[in-house]
Amino acid sequence: MAKLNFLTSSSSLLQLFLLLTISLAAAQGTPTPPQQKLSHLRFFWHDVVGGPNATAVPVTRPPNATATAFGTMVVIDDAMTEGPEITSKLVGRAQGFYLLASQTEAALLMSMNLAFTDGKRNGSTLAVLGRNPVFDKVREMAVVGGTGVFRLARGYAQLKTYSLDATSRNAVVEYNVYVTYY
Repeated sequence: MAKLNFLTSSSSLLQLFLLLTISLAAAQGTPTPPQQKLSHLRFFWHDVVGGPNATAVPVTRPPNATATAFGTMVVIDDAMTEGPEITSKLVGRAQGFYLLASQTEAALLMSMNLAFTDGKRNGSTLAVLGRNPVFDKVREMAVVGGTGVFRLARGYAQLKTYSLDATSRNAVVEYNVYVTYY
């Protein structure tokens, strides 16, 4: 019988120990995850295709000319400004590439980092990836990540062509980016 009492009291001690451990952990509190933030960013993207100050440079061309220039790859380092004029305040650079990826329409596959150079976002980036059918009135691409103040970002970018010069093919595109991050 004494042996049974020892097992029963050991079991009670173990239960008491577990209860105290759980109570202490609860008393210390569990860390709350950081609050998610939502931002709407609006800027203008300047794609300068030709001339001495080109910011969009073709690096491949298709072997056969097509109406859509299918197969062309262009590397970009485009200005992002507050307003539609290239002389507006610079807020960053769009750096990456786009491919003319459709045989039947002017549709781009775009992959770029929006690298911010101004204010509290200086040094932060957003990674954008998606399809851009350039003659649609409004296009949408995914925000798939970010760094700096945009760590763990996700969201989307809506694009509208502000101006397009048919001769030079230079374009100004309004970007409205909606992003959540921590």
